[in-house]
Amino acid sequence: MNRRNILWSAASALGTALAASRAKAATEPTPADRLKVVYHLSDAEKVNFVLGNIQNHIDGVGGPEHVTIALVIHGPALKAFHSAQANPDVSKRVGDFARDGVELAACSNTMKAQNITLKDLLPGFVSAVKGGVVRLAELQSQGYLYLRP
Repeated sequence: MNRRNILWSAASALGTALAASRAKAATEPTPADRLKVVYHLSDAEKVNFVLGNIQNHIDGVGGPEHVTIALVIHGPALKAFHSAQANPDVSKRVGDFARDGVELAACSNTMKAQNITLKDLLPGFVSAVKGGVVRLAELQSQGYLYLRP
């Protein structure tokens, strides 16, 4: 009888440990489980608002390792990201986002219209070669949720 109680206690403890391990694993996002979000920015007056939203999003999910974020910029908003005229706050945020793995995509059509190249933008930008709106559609087709604050 005593052996049966010991065996039962050991089996129960093992079951509890396995359940706790599975519960922890279920709450840790894997790259495939992470939420994917694309922010769309074209309005120059919304630059700081959108950058703030992105930072709040990263903070709200517990850090950049818990979310995949892309920012697609076209139109007048892109001027705020020209290295020569970007304000220090925008420069800092863009640098932080680039280090956190946020995709910073600049519309190639807008760059052509503004007569600039990637070298003229803050570090960390990539070109949305087919255009900003095409990049937005591509990301949405890959499961990204679309946000336009």
